[in-house]
Amino acid sequence: MASTIQALPTEVVYLITAGEVIDSFASVVRELVENSLDAGATRIVVYLWPQQWRVHVTDNGCGMNLEDLQQAATAHSTSKIRSSDDLWKINSLGFRGEALHSLTTLAEVEILSRPLGKSGWRVVYGNGGKAMQVEATAIAPGTVVAVANLFGNCSSRRQGLPTTAQQMKAVQATIHQIALCHPQVTWQVWQNDRQWFTICPAGTTGQLLPQILNQVRQGDLQEVKLELSHPPNSLLNLVIGLPDRCHRHRPDWVRVAINRRMVNSPEIEQAILSAFHRTLPRDRYPICILHLAISPEQINWNRNPAKTEIYLNEISYWQEQITQVIDQALRISPTNIKESVHTTRVSKLLKAAETKGGYNFNPQNFNEDHKTFNSLKAVAQVSNTYIVVEHPGGMWLVEQHIAHERVLYEQLCDEWQLVPIEPPTILYQLSPAQVSQLQRIGLDIEPFGEQLWAVRTLPAMLQQRDDCAEAILELSWGGDLQTAQVAVACRSAIRNGTPMNLQEMQTLLDNWQRTRNPRTCPHGRPIYLSLEESALARFFRRNWVIGKSHGI
Repeated sequence: MASTIQALPTEVVYLITAGEVIDSFASVVRELVENSLDAGATRIVVYLWPQQWRVHVTDNGCGMNLEDLQQAATAHSTSKIRSSDDLWKINSLGFRGEALHSLTTLAEVEILSRPLGKSGWRVVYGNGGKAMQVEATAIAPGTVVAVANLFGNCSSRRQGLPTTAQQMKAVQATIHQIALCHPQVTWQVWQNDRQWFTICPAGTTGQLLPQILNQVRQGDLQEVKLELSHPPNSLLNLVIGLPDRCHRHRPDWVRVAINRRMVNSPEIEQAILSAFHRTLPRDRYPICILHLAISPEQINWNRNPAKTEIYLNEISYWQEQITQVIDQALRISPTNIKESVHTTRVSKLLKAAETKGGYNFNPQNFNEDHKTFNSLKAVAQVSNTYIVVEHPGGMWLVEQHIAHERVLYEQLCDEWQLVPIEPPTILYQLSPAQVSQLQRIGLDIEPFGEQLWAVRTLPAMLQQRDDCAEAILELSWGGDLQTAQVAVACRSAIRNGTPMNLQEMQTLLDNWQRTRNPRTCPHGRPIYLSLEESALARFFRRNWVIGKSHGI
């Protein structure tokens, strides 16, 4: 019997490879702009004509000489690696040598390029990447790649693609992701000869993000950079949306980048989500962009053609480091106490105050002794609900109940203490599910008669309360241990409407400052409102010239 296994023809192999690398407009743009970035470009312009199946990418990178241009599109030709050992030392975005060759298999490709101080050349490539036409050309230093008739020889591929609008949305998302990893680059994108969008360069990813996520302001973000000694020369850059100011309905802005490329890393993404647990409202997700710059030996990029999935060494170590950095970024400390003002909330508050004619609060025992510096200093109580707080950058309003709730919740998380009670608390007509729930969170409960149950232990915080029975019933209605801890903290916290003296307020502030996640309560509500001194100065027109304000 004749063998049915045969080697594939070269042109079939090339088509298979091309289908893995180039499958959409977004993949064309991604591969070409990554080449531009590898060439050191600081300005990249993308032109798209989707109905004509054309893409042009222009950059001001280092350019290519004639010899490199003639080899650029041949199969597996690259300047990035030389041997198998180099696969463990990859510092570039591209390294496979497949993208340009795949494009010549699926489209008409020409490249114009000129290194600084040398002549420019134009090369037209045939199927398979061979240089078919070569001529000198006038061009500014840099490179222009022109792709036409994309998927022209694969009509079924064109029919299988999403709508034009969906493809352009994917292109925009691709450029946004790459821009966040290279904030110093200027981007300009045109569609059908009209300017579509631009991205101006920024010093950091956090400074660039508001251009991409329009509803986020600079003051809503916290950016942290941390140099790590292990692995050597590692850098962790973290941009988070402060949980009391911004969050999302979906986890679509939990992004992970490694060595200037966005990647899919479910393990790291889960560590990020876990670090924000009980800091956001229910069914809301954080804004977080994590960028790791680590030694190439720690990464295996050779996992799939798009290079979005990787093998990362010591994943548990990175999860631990990321959790610690996020915890630190969410705390209140002298280094991050002076923040941008909550623009929207403050403007509404000031307008309301101006309309009603004043803030109308009575200071209690204002302490004028500034010899002992305290970063947060209790000044007064408003409506027996809000604590007026002075700090070096202005003032805050802190809601006393949810601030205390955050303190108690973290104490309960650290030490969930159940204590015996005598006599036991008697509950009537509990369902089997309620009994099971109380047993699940550790309470000692047993039958005490017909439809009666005796609870012999309960959380220590509830021991002295008059409403123990109601509190235990609340715990019986379901949820895990953390849900129970939130319920106990909420019930035990200082109620709004409770008068507090200055010392009680200061003790609460001191305890609250030391919590791990002081910006929001366990339900995700913001605990404090910041009124910076500069905002107060604008409201009271302190920048006016006195003479002019008198009409002189």
